[in-house]
Amino acid sequence: MSKTTIHPDQIYIDGLANNDSAIIQSIYKKFVPKVIHYIRNNSGNEDKAQDVVQEIMILLFNQAKAKKLQLTCPFDAYFFLLCKRKWLNEIKKSSNKGVTIDEDPLSSNEPTEEMVTETEVFDEKQKLFDLMFLKLGDKCQELLKLSFTIKSMEEVAEKLNVTYGYVRKKKSLCVGQLTQWIQETNRFKSLKST
Repeated sequence: MSKTTIHPDQIYIDGLANNDSAIIQSIYKKFVPKVIHYIRNNSGNEDKAQDVVQEIMILLFNQAKAKKLQLTCPFDAYFFLLCKRKWLNEIKKSSNKGVTIDEDPLSSNEPTEEMVTETEVFDEKQKLFDLMFLKLGDKCQELLKLSFTIKSMEEVAEKLNVTYGYVRKKKSLCVGQLTQWIQETNRFKSLKST
Protein backbone atom coordinates (compact mmCIF):
# COMPACT_ATOMS: atom_id res chain seq x y z
CA MET A 1 0.00 0.00 0.00
CA SER A 2 1.32 3.46 -0.82
CA LYS A 3 2.14 6.02 1.84
CA THR A 4 -1.22 7.28 2.97
CA THR A 5 -2.52 8.98 6.05
CA ILE A 6 -3.48 6.69 8.90
CA HIS A 7 -7.12 7.20 9.85
CA PRO A 8 -7.89 8.22 13.47
CA ASP A 9 -9.99 5.02 13.73
CA GLN A 10 -6.66 3.15 13.83
CA ILE A 11 -7.32 3.06 17.59
CA TYR A 12 -9.75 0.20 16.94
CA ILE A 13 -7.12 -1.84 15.09
CA ASP A 14 -4.50 -1.14 17.75
CA GLY A 15 -7.01 -2.02 20.45
CA LEU A 16 -7.74 -5.36 18.79
CA ALA A 17 -4.03 -6.12 18.39
CA ASN A 18 -3.50 -5.39 22.09
CA ASN A 19 -6.64 -7.30 23.11
CA ASP A 20 -7.96 -4.13 24.78
CA SER A 21 -11.33 -5.07 26.26
CA ALA A 22 -12.61 -1.46 26.29
CA ILE A 23 -11.92 -1.06 22.56
CA ILE A 24 -13.44 -4.47 21.77
CA GLN A 25 -16.57 -3.58 23.76
CA SER A 26 -16.72 -0.28 21.93
CA ILE A 27 -16.59 -2.09 18.56
CA TYR A 28 -19.41 -4.39 19.65
CA LYS A 29 -21.48 -1.42 20.84
CA LYS A 30 -20.89 0.97 17.93
CA PHE A 31 -20.44 -1.20 14.84
CA VAL A 32 -21.89 -4.68 15.37
CA PRO A 33 -25.60 -3.69 15.56
CA LYS A 34 -25.42 -2.38 11.98
CA VAL A 35 -23.94 -5.71 10.81
CA ILE A 36 -26.59 -7.72 12.66
CA HIS A 37 -29.32 -5.56 11.14
CA TYR A 38 -27.87 -6.03 7.65
CA ILE A 39 -27.56 -9.82 7.95
CA ARG A 40 -31.07 -10.16 9.40
CA ASN A 41 -32.44 -8.20 6.43
CA ASN A 42 -30.48 -10.35 3.98
CA SER A 43 -31.50 -13.97 4.60
CA GLY A 44 -29.79 -14.33 7.99
CA ASN A 45 -30.48 -14.36 11.71
CA GLU A 46 -28.83 -13.19 14.94
CA ASP A 47 -26.69 -16.35 15.34
CA LYS A 48 -25.38 -16.19 11.78
CA ALA A 49 -24.62 -12.49 12.23
CA GLN A 50 -22.69 -13.17 15.45
CA ASP A 51 -20.70 -15.90 13.68
CA VAL A 52 -19.75 -13.50 10.87
CA VAL A 53 -18.76 -10.78 13.35
CA GLN A 54 -16.65 -13.24 15.36
CA GLU A 55 -14.81 -14.47 12.25
CA ILE A 56 -14.08 -10.92 11.11
CA MET A 57 -12.89 -9.89 14.59
CA ILE A 58 -10.47 -12.85 14.64
CA LEU A 59 -9.29 -12.03 11.12
CA LEU A 60 -8.64 -8.39 12.07
CA PHE A 61 -6.84 -9.44 15.25
CA ASN A 62 -4.60 -11.82 13.27
CA GLN A 63 -3.86 -9.27 10.57
CA ALA A 64 -3.15 -6.51 13.09
CA LYS A 65 -0.80 -8.83 15.00
CA ALA A 66 0.94 -10.17 11.89
CA LYS A 67 1.65 -6.99 10.01
CA LYS A 68 0.42 -4.00 11.89
CA LEU A 69 -2.69 -3.30 9.82
CA GLN A 70 -2.76 0.41 8.93
CA LEU A 71 -6.30 1.76 8.63
CA THR A 72 -6.68 4.40 5.91
CA CYS A 73 -10.48 4.68 5.99
CA PRO A 74 -13.18 4.86 8.66
CA PHE A 75 -13.37 1.67 10.74
CA ASP A 76 -17.17 1.60 10.39
CA ALA A 77 -17.09 1.34 6.59
CA TYR A 78 -14.18 -1.13 6.62
CA PHE A 79 -15.69 -3.43 9.26
CA PHE A 80 -19.15 -3.32 7.72
CA LEU A 81 -17.89 -4.12 4.21
CA LEU A 82 -15.77 -7.03 5.50
CA CYS A 83 -18.77 -8.48 7.34
CA LYS A 84 -21.06 -7.86 4.37
CA ARG A 85 -18.74 -9.65 1.93
CA LYS A 86 -18.24 -12.51 4.37
CA TRP A 87 -22.02 -12.89 4.69
CA LEU A 88 -22.59 -12.75 0.92
CA ASN A 89 -19.94 -15.47 0.49
CA GLU A 90 -21.74 -17.59 3.11
CA ILE A 91 -25.00 -17.17 1.21
CA LYS A 92 -23.32 -18.15 -2.07
CA LYS A 93 -22.00 -21.34 -0.46
CA SER A 94 -25.48 -22.38 0.64
CA SER A 95 -27.03 -20.93 -2.53
CA ASN A 96 -30.44 -22.49 -1.92
CA LYS A 97 -31.67 -19.20 -0.42
CA GLY A 98 -32.73 -16.08 -2.26
CA VAL A 99 -30.30 -13.22 -1.85
CA THR A 100 -31.50 -9.67 -1.37
CA ILE A 101 -28.81 -7.04 -1.18
CA ASP A 102 -29.36 -3.64 0.38
CA GLU A 103 -26.48 -1.52 -0.86
CA ASP A 104 -24.91 0.81 1.67
CA PRO A 105 -23.33 4.06 0.49
CA LEU A 106 -20.47 3.58 2.99
CA SER A 107 -19.34 0.44 1.22
CA SER A 108 -18.68 2.07 -2.14
CA ASN A 109 -15.66 4.11 -1.18
CA GLU A 110 -12.31 3.32 -2.80
CA PRO A 111 -9.91 3.32 0.19
CA THR A 112 -12.36 1.07 2.03
CA GLU A 113 -12.60 -1.32 -0.93
CA GLU A 114 -8.79 -1.42 -1.17
CA MET A 115 -8.41 -2.16 2.56
CA VAL A 116 -11.09 -4.86 2.47
CA THR A 117 -9.46 -6.54 -0.52
CA GLU A 118 -6.10 -6.44 1.26
CA THR A 119 -7.64 -8.06 4.36
CA GLU A 120 -9.38 -10.74 2.28
CA VAL A 121 -6.09 -11.60 0.54
CA PHE A 122 -4.37 -11.75 3.95
CA ASP A 123 -7.09 -14.15 5.13
CA GLU A 124 -6.65 -16.40 2.09
CA LYS A 125 -2.87 -16.47 2.55
CA GLN A 126 -3.31 -17.31 6.23
CA LYS A 127 -5.71 -20.16 5.42
CA LEU A 128 -3.32 -21.53 2.80
CA PHE A 129 -0.39 -21.36 5.24
CA ASP A 130 -2.42 -23.11 7.96
CA LEU A 131 -3.50 -25.86 5.54
CA MET A 132 0.04 -26.54 4.34
CA PHE A 133 1.43 -26.28 7.88
CA LEU A 134 -0.81 -29.20 8.89
CA LYS A 135 0.83 -31.34 6.18
CA LEU A 136 4.19 -31.04 7.93
CA GLY A 137 5.27 -33.79 10.30
CA ASP A 138 4.82 -33.39 14.06
CA LYS A 139 8.51 -32.59 14.64
CA CYS A 140 8.52 -29.84 12.01
CA GLN A 141 5.31 -28.36 13.39
CA GLU A 142 6.68 -28.38 16.94
CA LEU A 143 9.98 -26.83 15.87
CA LEU A 144 8.34 -24.09 13.81
CA LYS A 145 5.76 -23.27 16.49
CA LEU A 146 8.55 -22.88 19.03
CA SER A 147 10.60 -20.74 16.66
CA PHE A 148 7.57 -18.47 16.11
CA THR A 149 7.27 -17.83 19.85
CA ILE A 150 10.88 -18.09 21.04
CA LYS A 151 13.22 -15.76 19.18
CA SER A 152 16.48 -17.44 20.17
CA MET A 153 17.29 -20.65 18.29
CA GLU A 154 19.57 -21.62 21.19
CA GLU A 155 16.51 -21.62 23.48
CA VAL A 156 14.52 -23.66 20.96
CA ALA A 157 17.34 -26.24 20.80
CA GLU A 158 17.47 -26.37 24.60
CA LYS A 159 13.70 -26.80 24.85
CA LEU A 160 13.74 -29.65 22.29
CA ASN A 161 16.83 -31.17 23.90
CA VAL A 162 18.84 -31.16 20.65
CA THR A 163 21.85 -29.27 19.35
CA TYR A 164 21.74 -25.75 17.99
CA GLY A 165 23.11 -26.97 14.63
CA TYR A 166 20.37 -29.59 14.35
CA VAL A 167 17.65 -27.02 15.07
CA ARG A 168 18.99 -24.60 12.45
CA LYS A 169 19.24 -27.29 9.78
CA LYS A 170 15.87 -28.86 10.63
CA LYS A 171 14.13 -25.46 10.66
CA SER A 172 15.60 -24.64 7.27
CA LEU A 173 14.37 -27.97 5.85
CA CYS A 174 10.89 -27.55 7.39
CA VAL A 175 10.51 -23.98 6.12
CA GLY A 176 11.77 -25.08 2.69
CA GLN A 177 9.20 -27.89 2.51
CA LEU A 178 6.39 -25.63 3.68
CA THR A 179 7.36 -22.92 1.17
CA GLN A 180 7.52 -25.45 -1.67
CA TRP A 181 4.07 -26.86 -0.89
CA ILE A 182 2.55 -23.39 -0.66
CA GLN A 183 4.13 -22.24 -3.94
CA GLU A 184 2.96 -25.37 -5.77
CA THR A 185 -0.73 -24.75 -5.01
CA ASN A 186 -3.05 -23.09 -7.47
CA ARG A 187 -4.39 -20.92 -4.63
CA PHE A 188 -0.90 -19.44 -4.14
CA LYS A 189 -0.58 -18.71 -7.85
CA SER A 190 -3.92 -16.88 -7.90
CA LEU A 191 -3.10 -14.98 -4.68
CA LYS A 192 0.28 -13.97 -6.07
CA SER A 193 -1.41 -12.24 -8.98
CA THR A 194 -3.59 -10.07 -6.69
